Amino acid sequence: MTSDAIEVQNLTKTFGTTTAIDDISFRVGAGEIVAFLGPNGAGKTTTIAILLGLIEPTRGRIRVLGRAMPQERQAVLSRVNFSSPYVALPYDLTVDENLEVFARLYGVVDRRTRLRSLADLFEVAHLWTRRTGLLSSGEMARVNLIKALLNDPEILFLDEPTAALDPAAADTVRSLLVRLKEERGITIFYTSHNMREVERLSTRIVFLHDGRIVADGAAREVVQQYGKKDLEEFFVALARSGHQGLS
Repeated sequence: MTSDAIEVQNLTKTFGTTTAIDDISFRVGAGEIVAFLGPNGAGKTTTIAILLGLIEPTRGRIRVLGRAMPQERQAVLSRVNFSSPYVALPYDLTVDENLEVFARLYGVVDRRTRLRSLADLFEVAHLWTRRTGLLSSGEMARVNLIKALLNDPEILFLDEPTAALDPAAADTVRSLLVRLKEERGITIFYTSHNMREVERLSTRIVFLHDGRIVADGAAREVVQQYGKKDLEEFFVALARSGHQGLS
């Protein structure tokens, strides 16, 4: 893996007369856990879609694991994965059937062993024969995380990974993510609206507002720089009043 897992330079994305991403640049080092933050509509989802090669940028340069995106998308996608509690799996298939399909698509060696290991890790073995459409939101979130880890990714993109989980399950997932970083050196790039979670989990934050980066650094450093009590106060001030709220 290269020293920079993700490199974004002067990224801009427009939709007609609307600028969703406005000339942003940032890097994510290999093995970092970086929280990509901002109010709704700030441009987070658009940026992640570009990093995954789902949409093309208007301008800018993107490299993921040292490869140009979207030009080398196929080579990149075999080494990364994505999870969101808002993305549904086919409801009529069982948990086992859904994950078996993805394991085959990802070319997982010794699929059954890998699936059993992840089922135990996320404590969902008892759900194995249940239809996915009957799962609770928290159960679905854990199954989606298993799907995202099947190919042992070098970068894990997560959209609000604990949003649908109760406090105990969310704490378990946070601990697992830290363990993945420490044991496998995985890079995690994720969105969240839980600022306490971000302060605990992330090594760094990149904060987006109106398509522009307004803060980039360790959470504690950002809070101190703007004279706020904590990251939640920083978020609220920016969301409500824009840059004026940070003065």
